[in-house]
Amino acid sequence: MKLPILTLAVAAAATAIATGAAAQKPSPLPTPSPPSGAGLAPGDCFRSSDMRNHTIGDRQTLLVDVQGKGAYRVTMKGACLAGATSSDPIVTRSPPGATLICKPIDMDISISRAGFRSPCIVDSIVKMTPEEVAALPPKLKP
Repeated sequence: MKLPILTLAVAAAATAIATGAAAQKPSPLPTPSPPSGAGLAPGDCFRSSDMRNHTIGDRQTLLVDVQGKGAYRVTMKGACLAGATSSDPIVTRSPPGATLICKPIDMDISISRAGFRSPCIVDSIVKMTPEEVAALPPKLKP
C-alpha cells in the first residue's frame, strides 16, 4: 500500500519536531531571562576585577558573584556557553575607556576551554535579588 506523499511529509515533520523538543532541556534557572539589552542601575555597576566566582546556569547564562555587591545574571546571545562548565576559566576584558560594567557592551567575556578562547556576546546584565539567589539549585549558586 502506497501512502500519499503529503502523509509522509507530515509524519517526517512530526518526527523532526519531536526529536528537536527532546533535545532541548529546560533551563534549571527558576526565573525567566531578563529582557535583551537590560543593564544595571548606577549603584549596581561593578569592576571586572571584583568578580570572585562564577557558575554556568545554562547554555546562555553566566551567574557571577561580585565582591561586596552580590550575584549577577549575565545572559549571552546565542549558545556560547553550551558545553562549558563552571570550572572553565572566564576571561574578561573591559573595552577601552570603560572602568565599570553597567551595560552589556561594557563586558567582553570569553570562555577558555583547553587553551582556546570562545568569545561571547553579552545580551543583558542584571543584579539578582537575594530571593532569586536563594531559589537557585545549590550547584548553580555562584
